[in-house]
Amino acid sequence: MSAERSWVVSMLIVLGSMTGLFLLRKLLFGMLHRITRKTETRFDDLLVAGLRIPSLFLVVVLSMYIGITMASLPEAWFAYATKGMHLSIIFAITMGLANVSGELLAYFLKQVELPISATSLLLAVVKAVIYVIGVLIILNYLGVSIAPLITALGVGGLAMALALQDTLSNLFAGIHIMAEQAIRVGDFVRLEGGQEGYVQDISWRTTRIRMLPNNMVVVPNNKLSQSIITNYYLPEQKMVLQVPVNVSYASDPDHVERVLLEEAKKALDEVPGMLADPAPLVRLLPGFGESSLAFSLLCHIREITDQNPVMDELNKRILKRFRQEGIEFPYPARTVYLRDERTA
Repeated sequence: MSAERSWVVSMLIVLGSMTGLFLLRKLLFGMLHRITRKTETRFDDLLVAGLRIPSLFLVVVLSMYIGITMASLPEAWFAYATKGMHLSIIFAITMGLANVSGELLAYFLKQVELPISATSLLLAVVKAVIYVIGVLIILNYLGVSIAPLITALGVGGLAMALALQDTLSNLFAGIHIMAEQAIRVGDFVRLEGGQEGYVQDISWRTTRIRMLPNNMVVVPNNKLSQSIITNYYLPEQKMVLQVPVNVSYASDPDHVERVLLEEAKKALDEVPGMLADPAPLVRLLPGFGESSLAFSLLCHIREITDQNPVMDELNKRILKRFRQEGIEFPYPARTVYLRDERTA
């Protein structure tokens, strides 16, 4: 058989094999989707989703391998085709694992309930490790010595570290933030500069904080690791809400305390975000003001974002009840003594 005819036959075999394998792939994935929909766990769904793109690559490579082995081509082509097939399988598995590594890691962390956030930095590190392992396996299969490569990477890495000091500083600061777990994805934090919001993500360079007006604050990781941060979700989300109430000195303290407690207990079942345990408290603190008695109503709320709605509702209830009870809110008062110099 002539060389041109062998090439034509090989291409026809490749196209036929590719068509058949694509049809087989479609039927196989359809069957796998029907099976995974019946299971309760999402682990198998993630694996099937991760194999979708690598399977396309495998179909192409396998079609070429079949075309080479079945056509009348030189013997040397078979060895190259076999080695290429093995390398393709390794690469497809590596790519499939890397594609689903993020979702698998998030699923695993959720199942075992570890206090670790599935940030984009952590997912990027896991994906990079998978690719590095895959490349090392490919190099080992090809018989390439890894020791000189590691030495070259070490020298090049030193030069890169000097050139990318700021980038590496943010990278290691992000790793430190994740390892320390002082800030986690989903926590409500307040920065030293006054910005506050939910931690959206911790990437390799920056941390994104979504503020309550739905704006995004982007903070470099090295700046964040050096600033003072208030985390309203540590050690727990619930917190104490202090509602200041000032009344005139003519008011009976016991009466004021009783009215405040009654209104707070009524609001427990009616105001979203308020917690019945621990029970509300009233204290005569900070106490004696310049023109008023200063009380503090202490009640527990679910989280920091409930603070303003709960305080708004309590203030309106207290104002209405004080008017009914005749409890007066004081106006600023001053006592002025005039000194007559003539009688001094």
